[in-house]
Amino acid sequence: MRQSDQSMGVVLALLSALGYGISDVFGGLASRRISPVRVALIGQVAGLCAAAVALLVVAAASPAGADLVWGACSGVGTGLAMVFLFRGLSRGAMSVVVPVSAVGGVALPVLVTAAFLGERPPALAWVGVLLALPALWFISGGSDRSGTVQRAAVYDGLGASGGIALQYLCLAQADASAGLWPILTGRAAAVAAVLVAAVTFMRHRGPRATATSPVAARPFTFSVAAGVLAAAALAAYLYALRTEFVTVTVVLASLYPVVPVIVGLAFLGERLRTSQVAGLAGALAAAILIVVA
Repeated sequence: MRQSDQSMGVVLALLSALGYGISDVFGGLASRRISPVRVALIGQVAGLCAAAVALLVVAAASPAGADLVWGACSGVGTGLAMVFLFRGLSRGAMSVVVPVSAVGGVALPVLVTAAFLGERPPALAWVGVLLALPALWFISGGSDRSGTVQRAAVYDGLGASGGIALQYLCLAQADASAGLWPILTGRAAAVAAVLVAAVTFMRHRGPRATATSPVAARPFTFSVAAGVLAAAALAAYLYALRTEFVTVTVVLASLYPVVPVIVGLAFLGERLRTSQVAGLAGALAAAILIVVA
């Protein structure tokens, strides 16, 4: 594989992380104003529309039935991840819940691809992977404004991590020739998954924002932005897989918690523990090691 191709894969994976990070910020703010399930549903419908438009403007692809199925399975993971994540964000600190969601979301795909898919990234990349895992865990050790971790929100973050892992692993099985079709079937399946979650076990409504909240009066716009950005981030992840190892791509894409942590600190009055500062430094070092590997 050419070095330029690998570099493009790294760039796309980092763009995926940036897109997911901003998406989680918008979704988290919206979920503090309206039901987290509504935020997830609006976002996934918006992502479905965006994927359909993108398919009209990009080069035609020839997906196999298996590619569409893998995309749909990935979408089930996305839908479940979003309802858990936004419920957690509606009742917990953004700088805690999002990083927790990334821990299992990155650990499970890395372990599965190394154990069962026979991937062998360079040694330096493995150092970055091994450094990123505890870094994400340390980032998740923050506190909310009252100084106590909201345990229920953390459990939601862990639930979201399972969906994220399923999303990444299934989408990685789609062939490159499928183009954006797996993204489209994934968004459709995500909408269905959110609807099923809404009528079965996701009945919690998040606390309403006050008039001074940054999300007051704009939850629908933020929900749409969250869904479109998440779909774009997943497309970047899909294209990154064409030139980079699944292990490396998943780890880089899973650095998205850095964005919500920074936003939570700078604009939402959240605080960092010393362990979170160390985690952020470790995440940055991990990204650098993987990039130069």
